[in-house]
Amino acid sequence: MTDKPTIDSWKKLAEREIKASPDTLTWNTPEGIDVKPLYTGDDLAGIDNLDSMPGFAPFLRGPRATMYAGRPWTIRQYAGFSTAEASNNFYRKALAAGQQGVSVAFDLATHRGYDSDHPRVEGDVGKAGVAIDSVEDMKILFDGIPLEKISVSMTMNGAVIPILANFIVAGEEQGVSREKLSGTIQNDILKEFMVRNTYIYPPEPSMRIIADIIEYTAREMPKFNSISISGYHMQEAGSTLVQELAFTLADGREYVRAALNKGLNVDDFAGRLSFFFAIGMNFFMEAAKLRAARLLWSRIMTEFEPKKSSSLMLRTHCQTSGVSLQEQDPYNNIVRTAFEAMSAALGGTQSLHTNSFDEAIALPTEFSARIARNTQLILQHETGVTKVVDPLAGSYYVESLTNDLAKKAWALIEEVEAMGGMTRAVASGLPKRMIEEAATRRQAAVDKGDEVIVGVNKYRLEQEDHLDILEIDNSAVRLSQIERIERTRRQRDPARVEAALAALEQVARSGEGNILAAAVEASRARATVGEISDAMRRAFGDHAAVPEVVENVYGKAYDDEPEFQTLVSRLEQFAGSLGEKPRIMVAKLGQDGHDRGAKVIASAFGDIGFEVLAGPLFQTPTEAAETAIASKVHVVGMSSLAAGHKTLAPQLVEALKAKGAKDIIVVVGGVIPRQDYQYLLDHGVSAVFGPGTNVLDAARAVLDLMEGKRRNQ
Repeated sequence: MTDKPTIDSWKKLAEREIKASPDTLTWNTPEGIDVKPLYTGDDLAGIDNLDSMPGFAPFLRGPRATMYAGRPWTIRQYAGFSTAEASNNFYRKALAAGQQGVSVAFDLATHRGYDSDHPRVEGDVGKAGVAIDSVEDMKILFDGIPLEKISVSMTMNGAVIPILANFIVAGEEQGVSREKLSGTIQNDILKEFMVRNTYIYPPEPSMRIIADIIEYTAREMPKFNSISISGYHMQEAGSTLVQELAFTLADGREYVRAALNKGLNVDDFAGRLSFFFAIGMNFFMEAAKLRAARLLWSRIMTEFEPKKSSSLMLRTHCQTSGVSLQEQDPYNNIVRTAFEAMSAALGGTQSLHTNSFDEAIALPTEFSARIARNTQLILQHETGVTKVVDPLAGSYYVESLTNDLAKKAWALIEEVEAMGGMTRAVASGLPKRMIEEAATRRQAAVDKGDEVIVGVNKYRLEQEDHLDILEIDNSAVRLSQIERIERTRRQRDPARVEAALAALEQVARSGEGNILAAAVEASRARATVGEISDAMRRAFGDHAAVPEVVENVYGKAYDDEPEFQTLVSRLEQFAGSLGEKPRIMVAKLGQDGHDRGAKVIASAFGDIGFEVLAGPLFQTPTEAAETAIASKVHVVGMSSLAAGHKTLAPQLVEALKAKGAKDIIVVVGGVIPRQDYQYLLDHGVSAVFGPGTNVLDAARAVLDLMEGKRRNQ
């Protein structure tokens, strides 16, 4: 008999196979975790909770004793299409095809508390979600959907008060009292200040809104989850998994404190706090992240001394990553989503949304949405993954990853706590800065090819197949919404509306009473989303962020690589002939707050040698043109992720011409379908940079445009 193999004997065998030390195979992840090529039982030494059981604190192995063996996760599809009628049609078909809950995506005008007839949202109405202006829209949205049976999840933060109020009233008028309504409202404003930016009011009154919603739902809506504490948008903005985990749980701790300050008992609301995480392509680490999240949340909640064990339990919805979806060779996205869905299931999610393969380009079609939904159905019914509780438990690798993630995330949570909590940390800009740096480092790794994305920076197709996409006629949607708003205003009692809005403003201004309760009365009177939001704006004011750009992150990743240095030298030569640094303004127009791409471009172009102006969020085309002219920029780069480019980019070009600045070059980048490129070029845009564009290629193209314009002057 041979001796039992040891680590040393494995190393010798591995060295013969790879002709080098196996230590060279260690993978240092973006989270700073060294992943070894081999894990053994020795790696589990000193790790706590290995003998924990599902359904018992700290819930490492799952919040329920039987998990999917008792009941599979809830299948959801996050969707909203232009009008309430179109969205309702989609929801009803999806429910008939096996979907088990409704998850509503609202358009950006609604997110920011504007009615569809507001001049600031001309390019946003019905784009990237459904337009909701009043209870009348909400009633159509859920027509024929039994709200006493179907759970409804609503991703809403900025205009959370009028949207939840409209939902409550729509339920009443459908014959479903509020105590029978089930579902979740996102209601996570700290995350908005960090990454997604669909805020309206400053942080302090925003936290009061959250506390009032938790209070109202705790007393009036026993089946409804008052908050979905979201890490999803952090990962979409570029965070590492440690940052997503730490900042999400730190947000949750802050919300618990806000509720306790309202005089609530922790056991009255803790069981209906929920979480929302992204699931990306790091398969085992994403599963380990969910296990670590439950472990750490149990630790955090223990501080508040609940009497119920269930108050220590973290329950979560997950969504497969939008960032991992690629425009290039898009059918690969079906495979990516399937892997991510499996990871979420192995990590123990309570509900799941699977992205459609075409969402890197546009809203999903019925065809792509069916594939995404069937991905979950196949996972539940054909793979056997639901038969065993926590099948990864005991894995040397996964248990070690879970422990490493928990340790690193806890250290960051404690750093936030030392700053005075998440509200103060957000005000300091620390989380936002850390996430933007991580996003910029990852973009550099992708551009260099250090991180391989199949079909994007390796194994590219010579010719991309044409892909049919869903296109929304923004103008038609806006006109139909305006007609309904006008009809609603004609039919309502003006005095009743005025009195309800005045009462709401007084509650907001005085700090006495519950804001949601007052908004429900205003919704019953048929006050619109914009009118309710404006009443609160008068009391609270608007929040305006000051954009900042991280420096020396993208360039540092390239060090002295010739390709980067050649571009830097070429830019320096052009600056010499120009007599100044080339200036570019990175502009975000409309109500799209997703600024990851804009921030990465601004950071990278700055490191290359451009003078970069990061324009403020939510500008109109006219405002952006005025800023560009006043700042004497040579180029405006418009970033678009919410499908408003065909409206906003031509308006920007025309605004510059009207102000005598037609020489300023306009380029557009972001989530733009290839079939829209020619339209933009025909309307005065000089170049279009779609998803997956290498930043150095974009910088070279912009420099080519500037040199060409200078030669022709």
